[in-house]
Amino acid sequence: MKDEAAKQIGAIAQAGHTAQLAEKEHGRFRKNARRITWIVRLSQLLILVVFMIWWELAGRLQWIDPLLFSYPSRIAALLYSKAIDGSLLIHLEVTIWETIVGFVLGTLFGTAAAALIWWSPFLSRVLDPYIVVLNSLPKVALGPLFIVAFGAGQFAIIATTLSLTVIITLLVVSNSFKEVDPNYSKVIRIFGGTRGHIFQKVILPASYPTILSTLKVNVGLSWVGVIVGEFLVSKEGLGYLIIYGFQVFNFTLVIGSVILIAIAAAVMYQGVAFLERKLMGKR
Repeated sequence: MKDEAAKQIGAIAQAGHTAQLAEKEHGRFRKNARRITWIVRLSQLLILVVFMIWWELAGRLQWIDPLLFSYPSRIAALLYSKAIDGSLLIHLEVTIWETIVGFVLGTLFGTAAAALIWWSPFLSRVLDPYIVVLNSLPKVALGPLFIVAFGAGQFAIIATTLSLTVIITLLVVSNSFKEVDPNYSKVIRIFGGTRGHIFQKVILPASYPTILSTLKVNVGLSWVGVIVGEFLVSKEGLGYLIIYGFQVFNFTLVIGSVILIAIAAAVMYQGVAFLERKLMGKR
């Protein structure tokens, strides 16, 4: 009995020692992962700083044409002056609002259309060639039609954005619905589930990762659609500033507007990525 008790005590002690080693190893792994993350962030920041310094020097020393490519301090001064007089905020708000509306509606309409096509295999077979044609069609070519149909305003710009986001969302999400393991659907049917139950309990939850990934794609497409729409019809927005700057040969304004678009798009993308991490973490 004493030998058995000693063996059990030894086994418990060994298990505790193993757990401590595992915990220490996990701590070292997390510490190393954080260190690598910091190194990556510092490297990214260093590249940006070096590029900005080179760009500033190249513009001031005329290694590049400052009229065409400008340089950071001139761009910052121009944006600051427009921010002070309030005109920049107006253009920024208009473009961001149009982009968010196009982004949200494009994702919702595209996902709803994908669900409708999944629900009706007959409809899917009928519409398949038309969806392929619409996807291959240059959406910018539809811009003049939207202007005539909706007028030279925000509706035409949002319609241009939807022409980009809806089709991509429809194709990607529809394929995701079709690729869900059919055995899951069979289980629902065995227990008396309807087609609605299959979609609610199997198809849609299994496609969450794809839908969230599609959101990231739609961020870029939404900005493309809005800027193209503002090129065509808008009298406000960052796209309008780009066209206006080109017309008056103020390329500092053009590059400054492009930089603002890049920053806003990056922030929006990170917001979607944060949402994805939160939702997938809860799942």
